[in-house]
Amino acid sequence: MIHFVPGNRLTLLVSGEDYFPVLLREIAAARSEIYLETYIYEHDATGIAVTEALVAAAQRGVAVHVLVDGFGAHAFHPDMRQQLEQAGVHFMVYRPQISPWTFKRQRLRRLHRKLVVVDGQTGFVGGINIIDDLDTPGHTPPRFDYAVQVTGPLVAIMRASARHVWSVVAWTHGQHKLIRDRIDLPTQAHLPGGAAAFVVRDNIGHRRDIENAYLDAIRKAKDEILIANAYFLPGRQFRQALIQAVRRGVKVRLLLQGRVEYWLLHYASRALYRNFLKNGVEIIEYHRSFLHAKVAVIDGEWATVGSSNIDPFSLMLAREANIVVRDREFAAILKGSLEQAIAIGAHNISPERWLGLSWRMRLLTWLALAGVRALSALAGFSFETGRRNSER
Repeated sequence: MIHFVPGNRLTLLVSGEDYFPVLLREIAAARSEIYLETYIYEHDATGIAVTEALVAAAQRGVAVHVLVDGFGAHAFHPDMRQQLEQAGVHFMVYRPQISPWTFKRQRLRRLHRKLVVVDGQTGFVGGINIIDDLDTPGHTPPRFDYAVQVTGPLVAIMRASARHVWSVVAWTHGQHKLIRDRIDLPTQAHLPGGAAAFVVRDNIGHRRDIENAYLDAIRKAKDEILIANAYFLPGRQFRQALIQAVRRGVKVRLLLQGRVEYWLLHYASRALYRNFLKNGVEIIEYHRSFLHAKVAVIDGEWATVGSSNIDPFSLMLAREANIVVRDREFAAILKGSLEQAIAIGAHNISPERWLGLSWRMRLLTWLALAGVRALSALAGFSFETGRRNSER
């Protein structure tokens, strides 16, 4: 059961153009502590700017904690790390990358969250890594993504989650001294704004929380479901929930990746198009740039923004974080942004054209899907059920 907390001010931030100026401003204003978690942390103009801001914060006495993923940030620049640590920033790597020639299940269990909490007073959650929007193959238009700035009582829950993950990783690094509260942070007052929940996915206690939040909203939908997701490869239960919604008269639209970034997931996702289109689910592909969003709006009231893709790696393996909102004003802003993106950079997939796809392309999509299923099985999970193989 999701716990919604009322009285939060929620600001939707569209891509890095909106996100990084606000993030840098909050880091510059920090007085007590900063927690930053990210999957990717690049040595580009954006990464350098964030690093300089974190260094300046640490030098004025702010307790700065930076946690990066060992795979997504495997090329983290050593000069940046040295710069952070010399300034007193606490820096750790989640599951440091092992040899690419050695397969272990743990390699697929990543820190995919993008979370920042400053002074326990403001927080950011979404899909935006520490990377320049233009840092994409071919220098296409900026990567399309979202984050939310949160002010209000929900930030205390976000902070507690960041501290918990930091403590867990510190323990695995042999730093057995758990974090203790040394900072007297004021209690956040309720503000004019919507009810929101901070929902995480991990392997202890929260294995299916994000997926279940989606499923609950989809099953209750009465009018419209609009999901935008970069890597969309749901299991059987999720697919059936969307098709059943169409049969109830709900308009279901999926805004998906139109450009090929990771070919295995791209073509595996397309293996599902045929069944969706036959059952009345609309599929729209975004081609203007790389789609990196993981968001949804349902019935103009329920919305989510976060790091979780709807694929087996996010829903079954990675640490993820989403914010789920019940607020018509916020939902309307997010939907308006998605509708604008559809209008200027996407096109609908015609059922007639797709159902007549060549056998070669169908074979490619099914081979890619088989590859994803194999990887899921090696990690100990069933792609279709989302359960551990040992549970079946």
